[in-house]
Amino acid sequence: MKNSEILELSTEELTARVSEEKANLSKLKFAHAVSAIENPTRITKVRKDVARLNTELTKRKAASASEKN
Repeated sequence: MKNSEILELSTEELTARVSEEKANLSKLKFAHAVSAIENPTRITKVRKDVARLNTELTKRKAASASEKN
């Protein structure tokens, strides 16, 4: 997922997407532990996507907190 795509999402969509991607990551990790998956770099990609989503979510929460003050 590109950063430009992440910026277009609303805060609610970001939250939902984070939970979806975390579930996907845990499924990939489990599948890889049971038997080697075909492309293990997918785990790295999904982990980085989760980090990007969380970073944008944190930025938005900080921005809304600073607006309230």
